[in-house]
Amino acid sequence: MLGFGWGDEVIDANTRSMMNFAMIGALGKMHEWEIQCRGALNNGVRPEEIRAIIHVIAIYCGIPQGLECFRAAWKVLGPDGSKTGAG
Repeated sequence: MLGFGWGDEVIDANTRSMMNFAMIGALGKMHEWEIQCRGALNNGVRPEEIRAIIHVIAIYCGIPQGLECFRAAWKVLGPDGSKTGAG
């Protein structure tokens, strides 16, 4: 299974980040979600894409879970939602 996971080049790092980010948010693993938020930004995921992922989580997993994701993203992105990269 060489290349399985992050070494598999079939899905680019940006898309893989968004997939992982959405799944971790859906599972409610908020500490990990905050870490993945920083990682996603480092992999080129834009703040607008993070907002879109939160919307999908809220629709499919419920508003309370979407709010938890929003609160964690707020810590990473800042009040205006424009911060990029780890920090």
